[in-house]
Amino acid sequence: MTVSLAMFLAFIAATLGITYWASGKSQDASAYFAAGRRITGWQNGLAIAGDYMSAASFLGIAGLIAFYGFDGFMYSVGFLVAYLTVLFVVAEPLRNAGKYTMADIVAYRLRARPVRAWASLNTLTVSTFYMIAQMVGAGALVNLLLADSGISYTGAVTGVGALMIVYVVFGGMLATTWVQIVKAVLLMSGTLLLSILVVAHFGFDFAAFFEASSQVSYQLDGQTVTQNFLEPGLYYLPPYGALDLISLGMALIFGTAGLPHILIRFYTVPDAKTARVSVFWAMLLIGVFYIMTTFLGFGAATIVGRDLISENGGINMSAPLLAQALAGDVFFAFISAVAFATILAVVAGLTISASTSFAHDFYTNVIHHGEERAPDEEVKVARITAFVVGAISIAIAVGLGPSANVAFLVGLAFAVAASANLPVILLSVFWRKFTTRGAVWGMAGGLISSIVLILVSPSFMTPGGLIDADPLFPLRNPGIISIPFGFLMSYLGSITSSEPTAEAMFTELSVRANTGLGAEKASSH
Repeated sequence: MTVSLAMFLAFIAATLGITYWASGKSQDASAYFAAGRRITGWQNGLAIAGDYMSAASFLGIAGLIAFYGFDGFMYSVGFLVAYLTVLFVVAEPLRNAGKYTMADIVAYRLRARPVRAWASLNTLTVSTFYMIAQMVGAGALVNLLLADSGISYTGAVTGVGALMIVYVVFGGMLATTWVQIVKAVLLMSGTLLLSILVVAHFGFDFAAFFEASSQVSYQLDGQTVTQNFLEPGLYYLPPYGALDLISLGMALIFGTAGLPHILIRFYTVPDAKTARVSVFWAMLLIGVFYIMTTFLGFGAATIVGRDLISENGGINMSAPLLAQALAGDVFFAFISAVAFATILAVVAGLTISASTSFAHDFYTNVIHHGEERAPDEEVKVARITAFVVGAISIAIAVGLGPSANVAFLVGLAFAVAASANLPVILLSVFWRKFTTRGAVWGMAGGLISSIVLILVSPSFMTPGGLIDADPLFPLRNPGIISIPFGFLMSYLGSITSSEPTAEAMFTELSVRANTGLGAEKASSH
């Protein structure tokens, strides 16, 4: 479609312009990794919202609600409630006690090398899982819109990966931040307009809207069935449906506070007060957005229908097809371009978090024992890492194909983050007797248990699936097992070891984390 292509190219041109502007301001490490710590509260709030409201939210959750009703809406609830954990537990200590990455706060009073090595591995794993979801959404979207132009799914995924690498390699955190701000404004505007159009379709009568949602008809095994999409039980089926939903909720609520690409956003602000302000703005925007996913999902189910969505790109295309049904091809092109902007902004944030962690944690502090490096050496390593992470994500996304649901894939990333990262962040700040062994056991146990359970779950292991066998673990999301296991391993590792130095530094960390005394300020750079 000519209009779609024009809108895509306009957004790409605008973001490349931002990258060119930012490249001249992103030469030293603080500017590249943390945007010089000069992002304001409202700017960082918009950027956090732009980073968080991913393809999983816009494409995946709308699709899950359109196909499974109430059960799909549980993703929205989990994503929204999760930010309370970030606000009350993580944001302020992280900004006060860290520098560039999550590992800074964990390694503050522990032995740096083993802690940073595992933290870097966890960051790369979570970022890759999350990024694959965005790539799948991008490929399906661009392939649907621009197939007539000869752009295949593989070509679309590769193109998005290339753009992502350009943003990160040349523009660093400053370019990533402003791409996310632009994307947040576009996404909120598009979602609000689409929600209004859905309500207008029902004459602004909410009773009529929910009445239609309670009688959705579609084809199932050659038969027409009518389901009440306001009742649970369409996606989370007996006998394990309730447990699976609890497991997903745990992963979403606790995983947000362990997502590396969200956590590094708090290093871009000058102080802890600004970090709290940015979380307030982010929660406001994110709250409004996830409420509106109700209209996107149920609107797609009632106005477009599951059958038509399945025939035209599948579950991830529910929101764009709803836009087309309500306002024609131009609005369809705009919503699709917004979804594309969403994907580019999120993958840029993921890439810079992964490359920052590898350069700062692994290269400098593990390989070179924390020795002072040349001013631009970490930045060069981060840029090389961005290429590698991008290439791996492209390859896996191409292998999975366009049919994988992006909200489901992100749910797995949240489970890994909640299991491997959150326990050690909390215990390092709030438990005096936490030790290096506890941190390593916790990160390793959470990472390995969540990955293993994912691989033997119905998500991957199922007759005719990626692993052609009956699943060994019955739940789609491993959070209900892997999150407590991460805490348990952290506890066992700590009580079986003694680290007087770590205990002695606990008071210092507590004072700094809660007051900001000694924290890096923007003026120091």
